[in-house]
Amino acid sequence: MTGTVVLDPLLPLWLLYVAAGVSFAGTTLAIWRRLPGWWLRGLAAIALLVAIANPSLQQEDRQPLSDIVIAVVDESASQRIGTRADQTAAALDALRAEVAARENTELRVIRLGDGEGDEGTRLLSALTEALTEEPQGRIAGVVILSDGRVHDIEQAPGVPAPVHLLLSGQAGDWDRRLIVKNAPAFAVLGEQITLTLRIEDQGAAPAAALAPLSIAIDGGLPMEFEIPTGQDVELPLTLPHGGMNVLQFNTPVVAGELTDRNNAAVVQINGVRDRLRVLLVSGEPHPGERTWRNLLKSDASVDLVHFTILRPPEKQDGVPVNELSLIAFPTRELFLEKIDEFDLIIFDRYRRRGILPSSYLENIRNYVETGGAVLISSGPEYGGAESIYRSPLGAVLPGAPTARLFEEGFTPDLTDLGQRHPVTEGLEDFGPAPGADGLPGWGRWFRLIDVFPAPEADVVMQGPDGRPLLLLNRVGEGRVALLTSDHSWLWDRGFEGGGPQLELLRRLAHWMMKEPELEEEALWAEPAGQTMRIIRRTLGDGAGDVTVTHPDGTETLVPLDQVSPGRFETLWEAPEVGLYRLREGDREAVIALGPAAPREFEETIADAALLTPMVEATNGGVLRMEDGAPDLRSVRPGRPAAGRGWFGITPRGAYQTAEVRITPLVPAWLFLCLAGLLIVGAWLREGGRGRS
Repeated sequence: MTGTVVLDPLLPLWLLYVAAGVSFAGTTLAIWRRLPGWWLRGLAAIALLVAIANPSLQQEDRQPLSDIVIAVVDESASQRIGTRADQTAAALDALRAEVAARENTELRVIRLGDGEGDEGTRLLSALTEALTEEPQGRIAGVVILSDGRVHDIEQAPGVPAPVHLLLSGQAGDWDRRLIVKNAPAFAVLGEQITLTLRIEDQGAAPAAALAPLSIAIDGGLPMEFEIPTGQDVELPLTLPHGGMNVLQFNTPVVAGELTDRNNAAVVQINGVRDRLRVLLVSGEPHPGERTWRNLLKSDASVDLVHFTILRPPEKQDGVPVNELSLIAFPTRELFLEKIDEFDLIIFDRYRRRGILPSSYLENIRNYVETGGAVLISSGPEYGGAESIYRSPLGAVLPGAPTARLFEEGFTPDLTDLGQRHPVTEGLEDFGPAPGADGLPGWGRWFRLIDVFPAPEADVVMQGPDGRPLLLLNRVGEGRVALLTSDHSWLWDRGFEGGGPQLELLRRLAHWMMKEPELEEEALWAEPAGQTMRIIRRTLGDGAGDVTVTHPDGTETLVPLDQVSPGRFETLWEAPEVGLYRLREGDREAVIALGPAAPREFEETIADAALLTPMVEATNGGVLRMEDGAPDLRSVRPGRPAAGRGWFGITPRGAYQTAEVRITPLVPAWLFLCLAGLLIVGAWLREGGRGRS
């Protein structure tokens, strides 16, 4: 209990001040007039003023409050490297024991995990939030248990007590880090881009002039190199295909380094074609020729070279050659010298008439086997003696003609395989709704050339009685497609509602260009934050569970659900950012959620440099956990609060007032009586002087 003298005025203070001024003026006037009782008048005024001021004794019952020590425990990803987690747990237990041994002191433990996404360690933000929840007058000290790698140093709060850092890790730690710079999101196929690589050793690393590096594209066979450490290395690169190219860089783990989480990097670059170069050869004019041309010319990214054979060699009409305006068909230039410059060659109702010698057609076959693409849009000529199938090119075509021609109305339909094949999957959604017979609501075609499909060919569309309509095949490194009808133009003209000719042609072209999103057997994932959509496409009847390998090497089996024929998907929430590997059967994929090496693993060597200014500003100190647990000592405010093997905290002496009592020192009536006596005395003295 404590007591202090306070004033508890009976009137507002401003009235008390007015009364004091009037009393002073009256006393001054009495002195000026030389009244003998002026001093009695002054004492009476003082007695009245004291009575109004009402001096009182204030007594408080105080309950002492404990001092608070805040421990901020860093449990981010970098704190789980090596033995740091065990070090931190042991240091926290020792700190608990030290605080428990002190009187009137308690410990507040703030645990900090990984930030959202790739924010890193938001330690000082967590400390700021903890300080706002505690009375500042009770904070006796702050102890941070961390590796010192914080990513919000600009959020450092003002702390009214010493701040100390217990640093985890070992003094001899070292780590190797792989860095990839200048990686673009898009690149044009065929054009060279340059990436900058760097392998950097941190901490007490052994001397190494060179470090091994492997580079794999889309999970393929890695290429091995050796590059100097600590230097930027320029890597020229040309993307192998369109669509998403996943480049994985890796340097193997060396004995003694802290972690392999920053030994790999994944770069995802979308390969785009500057132009799609297409050669269209029409064997003769027909209603669908203009449709093919319009479809290809409508795409600004297509460079089209179109030739129509209007005057075959056997045509003899007596017109002098010098009067013909037709240009010569540059067969040698197109099919010998510049054939490799084309991405796709389309033969539209082409028949053998001697314009393309067998050697040229054999060259086209070689073009396919080495990676080229050929699309045959056939008409009645495909089943005749002049069929292009009866040439060296026939060895790579997916269907052999039977010489039968069907000219009757039919609605094109997808085969069971076509329901799952990426070229035709979901084509029913384009155009009118399906009819009562279950067939797509597309317009009819009226001609089909009967063919016998090659054993390895995929029949994805069919005509009447299940006869092949669209056949696809892989030959060597190239691809071939055969359309056994020349009536696809009816869809473009909107006959009976039309059909998805543009979408079908687009998919065909992209499949023949080997775009990854149209591969028949594929496994990939689409990231969204820390969630990935895992997608497996297959022509088989089902897909097994996907094995997901986490950045730390642990594995999780993730089942897939069928969402459409041949397509299986699932959404999976990843526990952390980093590089994940997916495997299902013989299919593998790599995906990076956030960076492959998160911010937590950019710099893994424990270092107090970032927190030292904040620690020194509060007279705190830095000690390593490997040196043992520090003692806690009491220090006065402003004094050094750290030394060899000890940390200091500042006792605050905070208390809580439980009760306040105010008692007047002297009763007010007593002051009134005293004032009355003094006034009477002054009157008597002054009155007696007058009588004398």
